[in-house]
Amino acid sequence: MADGRWPALRGRLESLARPRQPETLPVTFDRRRIYILPTAFGMFLLGLLLTMGVGALNYNNNPALLLVLLLGGAAHSSLLAAHLQLSGLRIVAIDAEPVPAGKPLRLRLHAAAEPGRDRRGLEVHYGTAHAPLGLSAGHGEAELSLPTRMRGWLDLERVRISTTRPLGLARAWAYIWPSEPLLVYPAPEPDGPPLPEGRGETARARLHPAGDDVHHLRDYRRGDARRAIAWKPSARRDSLLVREYEQPQGADVVLEWRALSALPYEGRIRRLARWVDEAERDGRRYRLELPGQPTLGPGRGSAHRHACLRALALLPPLVTGHARGG
Repeated sequence: MADGRWPALRGRLESLARPRQPETLPVTFDRRRIYILPTAFGMFLLGLLLTMGVGALNYNNNPALLLVLLLGGAAHSSLLAAHLQLSGLRIVAIDAEPVPAGKPLRLRLHAAAEPGRDRRGLEVHYGTAHAPLGLSAGHGEAELSLPTRMRGWLDLERVRISTTRPLGLARAWAYIWPSEPLLVYPAPEPDGPPLPEGRGETARARLHPAGDDVHHLRDYRRGDARRAIAWKPSARRDSLLVREYEQPQGADVVLEWRALSALPYEGRIRRLARWVDEAERDGRRYRLELPGQPTLGPGRGSAHRHACLRALALLPPLVTGHARGG
């Protein structure tokens, strides 16, 4: 029977297998966490050996019986070898860089083991995603791509580490169930108005759209003023271009939740996420003002961007019960 034909059996085993609840990493695999079942090739070999054994006994063929015993001993030893591939393996950590909802999350699993034992053919499985786990000098890493759908915390389910080495007769596997969730940023608004006006003690007057000091041309975005469209360059490019005027670098961009009251709840989050990315891309100092939370900033840089997007991702949902999820 092929491995892919055992979903019902696997489901029952998972409900009984260790761990039965989320656990804190690192975790070391011992004999109580490792499970073994024959593969399709292993089942075929078992049937073949039974047939050969019955024939050898029926015809009193000692060489054939000896061959059956030798092959059976080798198969039994392969079960022990498959068990030893996982025994003592230490799962150190699981992490991932946050991504906007809708984009794949790159999950990284870090493992360690005693360098004296050769471990090959290890694989990491999560849902339908799988990746090889290679160990070099006692350390290894596997990377999987997980889909994301919602902002906020993504709680991980069981992660399976398995192998069919050395002979492919049996599959040995063990589970880990990380207790630490992963963060998913809100998806930024695809189109929208430009950044709001900068404010602050060092802010200068922003250049008027009708001025002559053009910083660069960019593609038209929904919500841009018609007077900012560069018609002649647009005609040459056969697409709408908009004049982007130089921004005063001393002005702090203020991203206010209450200033977007015309948008729906999730629409405000997506627009603020987009503005955070734009301000960071343009090198602007910005601060984020959210209801019921202290103001973040002003500042810029990867740490400030993460703090702002994290605050947006963890805003309570409009519908109760979906605060945690990817």
